[in-house]
Formats: sequence, structure tokens, C-alpha cells
Amino acid sequence: MIAAFLQYLALELNRSPLTVEAYGHDTRQFALWITNGHPVDFDPGSVTVADVRAWLTQLAAGGDTPRTIRRKTQSLRAFFLFLRKRGVIPTNPAADLKLAKIGKPLPNFVREEELEKALAIPPAEEDIYQMRDYLVVDLLYSTGMRRAEILALTDDDVDRSSCQLRITGKRRKQRMMPLPVPLLNHITAWQALRDKTWPDLPVPRPLIAGPRGQVTYSAIAGAVRRLLGDTSCPKRTPHVLRHSFATAMLNDGADLNTVREMLGHTSLATTQIYTHLSFAQLRDNYLGAHPRAREPLNDIGSFDFGSEEDEERNKEEN
Repeated sequence: MIAAFLQYLALELNRSPLTVEAYGHDTRQFALWITNGHPVDFDPGSVTVADVRAWLTQLAAGGDTPRTIRRKTQSLRAFFLFLRKRGVIPTNPAADLKLAKIGKPLPNFVREEELEKALAIPPAEEDIYQMRDYLVVDLLYSTGMRRAEILALTDDDVDRSSCQLRITGKRRKQRMMPLPVPLLNHITAWQALRDKTWPDLPVPRPLIAGPRGQVTYSAIAGAVRRLLGDTSCPKRTPHVLRHSFATAMLNDGADLNTVREMLGHTSLATTQIYTHLSFAQLRDNYLGAHPRAREPLNDIGSFDFGSEEDEERNKEEN
């Protein structure tokens, strides 16, 4: 049943591989718990609301975060809804459970000057791994792609004639991003070295490749950690570069809808978190620089510079 559910998520709903993996982990974990370690005995029809609530309560007591509890609730809700629609069970025991509330902290980002410094000196073209690290960071920062999206890129997605890059996002939705000429030139140089070093890659060739073809998630994360090692940002992950892209775009005058399209967000509410981030930076700059702000407005903690968005952010990853 769980296997059929995961196939449904991937093939019919076009959920991302990461979502399918997470929902699969959650449903298997619940099946293991409710059968006392004998998942072959799992009977979805016997599960009650109290069972699901007891499991989530135990997870919370064991230290799982509200964000994790929220996702596991959504996983079970989707799983039992799948079974109900197919007539396997009469009701969805997770349907009416309230989702755990999570905070909305401002995302981490790397300052523009620090990123420009990290990318100021391109690597030597004979060092294939340093060249790949540089290209990964340049692509993530220049386009705002997700980690899964950069992994999915192939040579066929690079349109040199129009200086554009085709990105396949969540639910296989595609969008086009402009490629700056220096970045396009770096892609071309990388492809030449990649094909010379690893001539037997599968076709279409993965744009970001290793000797065995497509690289792993950890390889992308490692590239970001290495190149951003000297920056002040407390987190150095591919997603931080996505936040950095959006913040830089808004700070330099891009309108919100443009940034939404470039990030591949469905809802504008998802993108609006970056307006709060940009305003927070603007406020800090004002308080530190304007002579009228230093004395009378220094005690400004209770002043409301801008409320958080009222509607809940879209469930998709920023």
C-alpha cells in the first residue's frame, strides 16, 4: 500500500523525489510504530484519530521539531486520503488533525559583497573539481535554483543562442532564466574540460557531472560549503544561495512578481518573506546611519515596521 502511495505521488501528482522520499519515510515509520515493529501486519483500516495523535505526541516528546511534526502529519493525511479515494478505508483518521504551528524566521543569506568576493577569482581551468565547485555556486547564486533543480540540468537545457537556461522545478514545471555572458562562457569552458576528462558520460550529459555521471546532493552541498567558507553567514547551504539571489534581486530594485517567476513559486505569499528580509536590512542600515535615528529612535523594539504575511506560506520549499 505504501509503495502504491509513493508511486501515486511521483507519477500522478508529480511530487519531487525529495517529497516522495520524505512521505515514504514518514508512513513507514508510522506503520512500524503502530505494529510494534511488524509492518507486515499494518492495517490502515484499524487506525484511529487517537492512534495518529498518540504517535505525533510521542514524536514531539522525543524531541522532533514542530516543522517535522507538521510534515509527518501531512504525510499521513495524504496517505490515508489516497487510501480513502481508492475505497480501501472509509475515513481519513488524519484529516481533522491540526498542523503544528511553526515560526517564520527570516532566512539566512550571504551578503552581496561577500559573494562577489568569493566569486571574484575563477579557478584554474585545469582543476576540474575546483571548476565544478565554482560553477555550482555561480549557477545557484545567479539563478536562484534549488539543489534538486541544478542536479536535473543537462546540456540540452543550455540555450546558447538566446543566453537562457531551462530549469525544471517542482511538479516538472519549467521556467527560463537568463544567463549572464560570463556565466555562459564558464559553462562552455566547464563542458569542454568535463568531456575531455570524462568522455563516456551518458547522453544527454548532466551539466554538473562527475566521473559516473550525475553527482549527488552532498556534492552540491560540499561545493557551497567550500566556496563560502570565509563568509559571515552562519549557514552555508545551496538553499542559502537561493535566499541570497532573491534578496539581492529585491534590494537592487526587482519587483516581487519577477522574483516569484524566477524562483518558480506558485504563490506570491511564498516570495513575500524576502520583502521582510529586505526591509529588516533597510531598517538596520537606517538605524546605524541616519543621525535622527541614533538617539530618539534607538529604543525601537516595540515599533511595528511591518507585520508578517497574514496568509500561511505555500507548503512548497522557498
